[in-house]
Amino acid sequence: QVQLVESGGGLVQAGGSLRLSCTGSGRTFSSYAMGWFRQAPGKEREFVATINWNGGWTDYADSVKGRFTISRDNAKNTLYLQMNFLKPEDTAVYYCAAPQSGLDILTMAYEYDYWGQGTQVTVSS
Repeated sequence: QVQLVESGGGLVQAGGSLRLSCTGSGRTFSSYAMGWFRQAPGKEREFVATINWNGGWTDYADSVKGRFTISRDNAKNTLYLQMNFLKPEDTAVYYCAAPQSGLDILTMAYEYDYWGQGTQVTVSS
């Protein structure tokens, strides 16, 4: 059974940084792409970033380009999201996700089959 567990969320002031982690178990971590999504209160879940199976390709939502960096350490079965220059509008629950199959980057929520429980990120102004 595939399990994804996020950590690293918290409360930070605008302009600050946080690094989220997502640890996977239940299958070979390096065999598929992964992504980060977020959901703010009253809003739909939205794409944040994605990375291919070996970390060679990434893609980002326009709202986070230049501020967020997605990376992975397959030896540690861990996905990361480094978030810099955080803004109040980045406040949301952040989820990591993995597809049933697929090595290449994926930007749509419906392409993912497994989701973590989410970690809260709150950015104060």
